[in-house]
Amino acid sequence: MSGHSKWNNIKNKKAKTDAAKGKIFTRIGKEIAICVRDGGGDPSTNGKLRDLIAKAKSNNVPNDNIERAIKKALGADSVQYEEIRYEGYGPAGVAVIVETATDSKNRTASNVRHYFDKYGGNLGATGCVSYMFEDKGVIILLREDNENADEDELMEAALEAGAEDFSSDEDSFEITTEPGDVYAIREELEKLGYKVESAEEDKIPQNYITLDDEDAIKNMNLLLEHLDDDDDVQNVYHNWENCEE
Repeated sequence: MSGHSKWNNIKNKKAKTDAAKGKIFTRIGKEIAICVRDGGGDPSTNGKLRDLIAKAKSNNVPNDNIERAIKKALGADSVQYEEIRYEGYGPAGVAVIVETATDSKNRTASNVRHYFDKYGGNLGATGCVSYMFEDKGVIILLREDNENADEDELMEAALEAGAEDFSSDEDSFEITTEPGDVYAIREELEKLGYKVESAEEDKIPQNYITLDDEDAIKNMNLLLEHLDDDDDVQNVYHNWENCEE
């Protein structure tokens, strides 16, 4: 689940990921199933599958799980998932995008609408908030994991590998890429000996909303928690600033 790419949110998300690896594996498995259905099970000819395998490995999904997901997707009795995106507003107008992969469109639509209605938000038409976000790849490296790294050399290596931008703070280095380049650039950096904390496609808000009302903060947290717990939900993006994910 994503809000924006600052290290604080990545760190909070990582803590949740570490506590729910099974859910992460399941979600990536769904992505692989859809990808194999559309482009075949050979990563040498299916570029998206190649990227998904890299994504799975970056989330510590075992190779056996990846191979099993591909074989299952190639089977005649494989589950047919449909990708559906919902857009709407949380409390106080927070923009929210929900990406789902489901075998029951009616169930998913009903659940997502219920979460928005219950926690002070409302669903909107497709495109109502997506224009507020920009698709990017985000790579995070921690300073503590790369103690001997020279910042200028790392920046040069990232840009030579095709990155768009580079920034840093006291805890981490953040590299921004085109979404389709994020996993290839990660591999290039790892070949050079850098340790990458996370690499993923993200939707970066063009602006952020800060919530001051306690009820709005409570409801926004509950909305995100219920979306995150829903098995049909793959990713959630929003522009709530200073949130605890």
